[in-house]
Order: sequence, then structure tokens, then C-alpha cells
Amino acid sequence: MRPDLDYWLADPAVGVAHRREARVAPDELWSAAREVRLSDTRTLGHLVRWRIPGLTPDLAFDTLFRSAPFAVLCDDDGALVSGLVGRIWTLRRDYPELDDPEEFRHWSARGTVRVMLASWVESQAGGAALFSEARIAPVDREARLGLAAVRPLIAASQHLVASEGIEAAVRHAERSYRRARR
Repeated sequence: MRPDLDYWLADPAVGVAHRREARVAPDELWSAAREVRLSDTRTLGHLVRWRIPGLTPDLAFDTLFRSAPFAVLCDDDGALVSGLVGRIWTLRRDYPELDDPEEFRHWSARGTVRVMLASWVESQAGGAALFSEARIAPVDREARLGLAAVRPLIAASQHLVASEGIEAAVRHAERSYRRARR
């Protein structure tokens, strides 16, 4: 079921959404999605490790989005919404830790953005679909200028979420399904 993303970040300056279908049950697809590691997503994994130094290639995206600098905003069966705040355009790791989900909703530190990342599965005829949505909202004019600096990087790399990340989950789920049917 789709989480209420507008509750967390209603008016983003940047929004990217992706969807892939699989011929497996929603719980199988969600399980596979939770196992995708940075190393399973060649270019995407390298970009994430470049932006958040110190991550190991074998780290699962699910684990990444459940630990600092991310904060879990919503964790339901088959859905995860995480948030990050800070200056995403700097090369420093400038991501303050959040104490609780509501701090994300009300975050307003000068010169920063709020970044929300959501993944969820939905049942559909013949299987399930895996969704991913990212939203970014600057808190002020200074942050809008910073976000403008990384917008070309976001535009050039956002397709990797679908072509490497979500696709890895779908491949893994369908491969596991085929093995189980043999």
C-alpha cells in the first residue's frame, strides 16, 4: 500500500518516481527489495558511496535507509519511508541526525534541504509492483541555490534507481520464484 508521502513532504522542488512490475507476490518482491546491496547496483552503489563515505559495498539499501544519516519516517509492512536533512550539495558529510520522524517534518535549519526516500510494493493482477519515490525540498533561498548546483547530477543519475536498484530486486524475486517452482 502506498504510504502518505505528502504527510512527510508535500511540495518538493525535485521529485522522482519509478515503478517496476514482477510476476511474484508482493511479500516476495518486498523481501527481494530489502536484500538489494550497494554492490548489486554498480553505478548507483558507487554514487551513494561517494556521497556518503565509509559505506561498504555489501551494505543493503534497506539497512542504509534505516540508519544514520537517514531517519525512518514510516515503516509499514511492504513500505519504508526515510528522511535525510542537510546540505546535499557539499562534498562534506553534512547531514545532521534527526531524533524522531516529526523533526523531519518541521526541519527548517537555514541553508538545508529535506530529502524523503520512499519504497513500497503494491499488489496487482498477476503479481506486484515495486515503487520508489524521492522528493527534495529546500527550506530557504540559500538551499534552493545549493539544490540547483546538484540538480544536473540528480537528473543524470536518477534513472539508475530503476535500471539498477529496482531492477535488481525484480530479477532476484523472479529468479527465486522460478527456483521454488522447480
